[in-house]
Amino acid sequence: MLVTVPKYRLFFGGEILVRLAWLAIFFAVGGAATAQAQEPAVGTPAASTQLAPLQASPKLNLHTKIQDNDIASFMVADKMETDQDGKVILIGSAQVRRIDSVVKGDYIDYQKDTGQVRVRGNGLIMRDGSIIRGPAMDYNMDHESGEVDFPDFWLGAGGGSGTASKGEMFSRSEMRLNDVTYAGCPCPDPAWYIEAPKVDFHIDDNEGVAHNGVLYFKGVPLLASPYLSFPLRKERKSGFLLPTYGGSSNSGLEFTLPYYFNLAPNYDLTLTPRYMAKRGVQLGSEFRYLGADYSGQVSGTYLNNDKQAQQNRWMYWWQHQQTFGGGFYANVDVSKVSDDNYFRDFSVIGLNQATTNYLPRMATLGWSGAKYWTASVQAYTYQTLQDTSEGAGYLAPPYDKLPELYVRGARYDWGGFDVASTNYATRFVSPVYKGNVPQYQPYNGIHILPDGTRYSSYNTISYPIVRAGWYVTPKIGMHLSQYNTEWYGLPQYAGFPRTQSRAVPIMSVDSGMTFERKASFFGNDAIQTLEPRLYYLKVPYRDQSQIPVFDTGLATFNFSQAFDENIFSGGWDRIADANQLTLGLTTRWLDESTGFERLSLSAAQRIYFANQYVTLPGGAPRLDKKSDYLVGVNAALTDTLTTRFDAQFNPENNKRNRMTAGLRWQPKRLATLAATYRYERDPQQMSNPAIVYNPNYVNLTKEQVSVTAQWPLTKKLFTLGRIDYSLQEKRSTQSIVGLEYKGDCCWTARVVYQRYAVSLKDTNTAVFFQLVLGGLGSLGTDPIGLLGRSITGYQNITSPVPDKTTFERYE
Repeated sequence: MLVTVPKYRLFFGGEILVRLAWLAIFFAVGGAATAQAQEPAVGTPAASTQLAPLQASPKLNLHTKIQDNDIASFMVADKMETDQDGKVILIGSAQVRRIDSVVKGDYIDYQKDTGQVRVRGNGLIMRDGSIIRGPAMDYNMDHESGEVDFPDFWLGAGGGSGTASKGEMFSRSEMRLNDVTYAGCPCPDPAWYIEAPKVDFHIDDNEGVAHNGVLYFKGVPLLASPYLSFPLRKERKSGFLLPTYGGSSNSGLEFTLPYYFNLAPNYDLTLTPRYMAKRGVQLGSEFRYLGADYSGQVSGTYLNNDKQAQQNRWMYWWQHQQTFGGGFYANVDVSKVSDDNYFRDFSVIGLNQATTNYLPRMATLGWSGAKYWTASVQAYTYQTLQDTSEGAGYLAPPYDKLPELYVRGARYDWGGFDVASTNYATRFVSPVYKGNVPQYQPYNGIHILPDGTRYSSYNTISYPIVRAGWYVTPKIGMHLSQYNTEWYGLPQYAGFPRTQSRAVPIMSVDSGMTFERKASFFGNDAIQTLEPRLYYLKVPYRDQSQIPVFDTGLATFNFSQAFDENIFSGGWDRIADANQLTLGLTTRWLDESTGFERLSLSAAQRIYFANQYVTLPGGAPRLDKKSDYLVGVNAALTDTLTTRFDAQFNPENNKRNRMTAGLRWQPKRLATLAATYRYERDPQQMSNPAIVYNPNYVNLTKEQVSVTAQWPLTKKLFTLGRIDYSLQEKRSTQSIVGLEYKGDCCWTARVVYQRYAVSLKDTNTAVFFQLVLGGLGSLGTDPIGLLGRSITGYQNITSPVPDKTTFERYE
């Protein structure tokens, strides 16, 4: 016997729980309201007049032991009928909601005891943000399994969607579809899709598997596979990554097919076979790991018997960071390659890697567990990669540090004083020179440079006086050092002492002021500043000609170094004597409303009150009374046009020693033009102009012009490029030309041509192709990193798409 129920909302199971919950809420709120209405008693302390906070009733606790079958079902329909067996028939705009699943349709019959739902007409199943539609479906809400005819489906937050002839749901996370068309792009008319007679979705594993699937782009098949795996969400999963391909003049046509192992949430592995037509098959790998107190990665490559070089080629790189507690930590950065030309032959990311000259290997154990003290012990070694082309010259390897102990203590604003102590103890081991090196003896088991140990301690005390608009900072310091040197009887060091000490006091006074006034900049209200700065430095002369030079060089003279304590950089093997005053002046124009800097002009120069006699080996004493002029200009002439200019001029001979000039115009997004000019005279010429007459002298002056661009040709087609031309070498050192196409939805295409110098005489030519399919990945070599480094102001033509959430389709 059927009973017709005129009401259209019913609860099954859990009615008593719901009623008890509402009663508990009523009494809890009513009790709180009564408490708020009571007046405080006369004589009650003021603190007791504050109302007691609300407290949750224990009757409202969540019942975690309730079985899924005992959770209430909620149904909606225009008409409902039930029979004696408990089957409910819902007709017209029917819905059944239970736990987090929703079933809809024109007609539903629901057996509560078994959880079985039969839907006919406009069926819909929603769970975890995923939606499946079909004209007819049978579904079990208890087991979350069933079948659906001719389904249309949307898979959760990933946005993947498609159609099929039949769907089978085995559980919440397992589903199989037949005769499937699938696309991971949310567009109405996706540019790419996958067709397969059978697709298995493993939702918890974030994997879809198309059996005998074909990947189509614009209706054209690109890739076919009997087992095509693809991600369902933006999460990691094991499987083959999309292949990459390209080519270069060094290696010929290239093809890679990476395989990714998602081993655990905190570590993974990628294996990358790389076929190079001219060289053979190279195997690359990368292992990443992450723990609570450590992280790192290990990567490497191996090519057995390179067909071009006729030798095995390899590379490895290990980075590790570790914390031990108590302020202790450790870092490791170790890398090595098989030969000098490894990066020149195998680089596919452009000029930066191909011109790698030094590979440092470093291990550090440090401590920073005290308030004012830090310490570390480090070991440094280097692999120096020589340019083996004819006429390239020899690159001197740096000293190894085996090891270096560092201790620093500092306390600031200690009764107004800043106190610091920096201490090093370093063992320097001379590098090994290979072959016949003109400026060194051949290495035949004998030492050609000294080894030694350097102990240094620099202790300073300063008293900063800072007031509104001005400051003065007097500072005094004492640099103490001792050298224990093994000269190995080398004739050029005859008579040099094995042990020697040095004590150099350093005194300076730094001062500056800032003035402001209202002004106008091209008719706009502005604030102009005037910022003079004076820096006086006094360092007495100490004869250092017999001290070895382990890691010290001449610093680049710029606005920062002009106000430094030493003209030598690196270690403290040379401390320049000084009696000098540095004058600096900067003026800025700032927008009055925003503070944006429209224009800044800077100038600086040193005035020398005495000659400087401390030099590096082979250098000449400085006898000038004034240093080079430093000038700098930075201007934002409009909101889209900026320019900068920096230069170093010699006032004695009116020659430039360094110069940089740049102009950048960016009228809108994805439209940028930039040009830069750089000049740097060989530092050896600046310290000793007569060196140009040395017959063995190699001029290292650099002069280069760079032009970069990214510009729209149409609304969808963009061009980009870069040209670096060395005026000193009279050749192009890098050229990049490319085209980018932005598709209607979910796809982008790029082709990039690059030619770059890998040595003094050799160049490499490479071509990159890339097709980016939104929601799937990219085919071809990804040049985005190269473009971002090389093209000034480069912007990706694909706007970032915000991630969707599980609740995107929540009802």
